[in-house]
Parts: sequence; C-alpha cells; structure tokens
Amino acid sequence: MGLGDREPTPEELKQMESLVEEGMRDGAVGLSTGLIYVPGTYAKTEEIVALARVAAKYGGLYATHMRNEGDKVADAIRESIQIGEQAGLPVEISHFKISNKKLWGQSPMTLGLVRDARARGLMVTVDQYAYTASSTSLDSRLPSWLRAGGLDEAKKRLADQATRERAIKDTKDALKRSGFKDYGFAVVASYSPDKSFNGKSIAEITKEVKKKSDVTSQIEQMLEMYEAGGAGMIYHGMGEDDVKRIMQEPFTMIASDSGVRQIDESVPHPRGYGNNARVLGHYVRELKLISVEDAIRKMTSLPAQTFGFRDRGLIREGFAADLVIFDENTIIDQATFDKPHQFPLGISFVIVNGAPVIEDNQMTAARPGVALMGPGKVDKS
Repeated sequence: MGLGDREPTPEELKQMESLVEEGMRDGAVGLSTGLIYVPGTYAKTEEIVALARVAAKYGGLYATHMRNEGDKVADAIRESIQIGEQAGLPVEISHFKISNKKLWGQSPMTLGLVRDARARGLMVTVDQYAYTASSTSLDSRLPSWLRAGGLDEAKKRLADQATRERAIKDTKDALKRSGFKDYGFAVVASYSPDKSFNGKSIAEITKEVKKKSDVTSQIEQMLEMYEAGGAGMIYHGMGEDDVKRIMQEPFTMIASDSGVRQIDESVPHPRGYGNNARVLGHYVRELKLISVEDAIRKMTSLPAQTFGFRDRGLIREGFAADLVIFDENTIIDQATFDKPHQFPLGISFVIVNGAPVIEDNQMTAARPGVALMGPGKVDKS
C-alpha cells in the first residue's frame, strides 16, 4: 500500500494478517502502531483490530503511539482501549502525555480512562519519559492529507498555491487548538541542510531567515524545511503537574522513547542521555514524588512482565543477571535541552546477562546482549 491514504482491499488485509502471524511466529512480542505518522495515520480502527487479533492468538500485546496526544487525546485513548477489548489482548500506550496547553491539568481524566478499562478486566499499561517536552519529526505538525504518498507527492501538492494555502490554514488551525500562539515551543533538534538551525525555535529561525514573526510566515518556514527533507524537532508542549501525576500511577512504566545517541552537531532531546537517572535523582531523591523501590519497579519488573519476558526484571535465582549498580545519593542527569550530549552521574556498573558492559564508569568491550523473543516464537530448526 506504500504511503497511500486509502483502506486496504480484502486481499491486502489478508496479506497483512499473514505478515503479523509470520512476525509473531518469528518471536515478536506483539503488534505496534504509530498512528500520528504516515502511513499509520491512515489506518482505520477496524483494520488495526483485525491485525491485533492475530497477535492475540500468539499471546502478544498491542503497543501504540496513539492517534492524538493533544486536543483529541481522550478519543485516542478510547480507541487504543477499544482495540484491546475487541481483539482480546493487553494494551500498552507509549509515552503517555497531554501535548495541548488548553488541556494541561486534564491527566486525572486521561488516567481515569485507563483505570476504568483496567477495572473492566483489560490489562492496560502506559509508559512515560520524565520531561515536559516531546521529540518527533517536523512533518508530524503538518496535515496528514498533505503527506499522503510521501515527500515527492507532498511537494507536488505544495507547488499549487491554493493547496499550499490550504495546508497553511489547516496547520494554523491545529496550532490554535493546541493553545499556543506561535511556534516558539517548537525547537529544531537536527536539520541537515542548515545545522545553524539546530537548537533554535521555528519562531527564532523565521525571524532570522524571513525577518518576520507572524504565524503564517512561521508555517511557511516549516513547509520550506519539510520540502528540503524535514527536521527532527523538540516540542515543549506538556505541563509538569501532568508529568508528575502520570508518574505516580502504579501502571506507568519509565521509558526514554529515545534512539541511541551519538555525539554530533545535533541538539537532541536530553532523554536519550538522562531519562532514568532524572527519575531517580530528581523525582525520587529531590522531590520524593515516588519511592526508589517503585521507580525501579517501573523500570524493570513491570516492563518485563508487560512484554512477557519471564526471566528478566527481577533479582531472582534462575533469572538473567541484568543489573545496574548506582548510588542513590548521587545519581542525576546532566543532559539539558541546551547541552544534551552529557552522560548521567552515579551509575558505576551495568551488567547484561552476567557480563559487565560498564565497569567503574567505563564501557567495556563486552557485547553480551541477546534478542528477546515473544511467547509465539516457533522453533524452525
């Protein structure tokens, strides 16, 4: 189907179901979706339910970057839960948050939707990173209809002035719904065509490049950057009270939501360096928001149990020796949004499958990691 905005034919859906089945038999732990990204954004609920049912047959779960984390966040949570209930499998909602200034403080409602589903018997968990900013692509702020078919097709659409004006209007409407007045909250993490943009907001870049500060000019700047290949972004869009409230829930896991970072000219989200240390240092030791025991549970046994890894996540005889040795009095993140390429303090040893990979604060040459397989893994030997 490529990047097309259309429903699958019955034959295509059958092929997709067979691909999920193949993946589960190869050892996948479940089905995941990214419903704000092309082409996932075009998938209807019924299509996802059909695929999730296949994963359920093999004991898998449904993990989702749900469809909306802003003005329609409640609808997106309900859809995630609906898929789990109709397909008959557990649900894991990735990086649970509220990315809408108008809805800051509404986390009791969003968490309540999860609690209600759990009370009905559906296993629902969420994960969270410990910051008030998210990080994703620039194009996620643009209308999904514009992005159908990929960048080349989008460029053709944007070459038509009327279509370009429609894209600007739809983007402007989305900004208004978010509660922000302009794109000062949207900061470039990495932009290959001009690395001087890294670390600056769209509002700042527009003022530099176009000598203008109005929202229309900012959106035009975003479209030009998208046409040039896009950018990695950081969006300062969440409220601290919601972050704290979500962290205190028993069903919330701690996750960085980051790829592996390399020290370069980019200015990425600091979560790639400091997320878990930030939880243990700032939220546990300094704020006393949750206990150190509960924080560790949210990082270890709860994720292992959620994803079905039965020999991980606890210090117990017969389990894999995956251990992190840290000083609870000194552990803290050092990475900041201005200077993200900084490692945390207070972690002296990391042991994977019994072999030290960090020893006395230094990386070793050991590579003891192994692929972890889901419950549907079929031995083909």
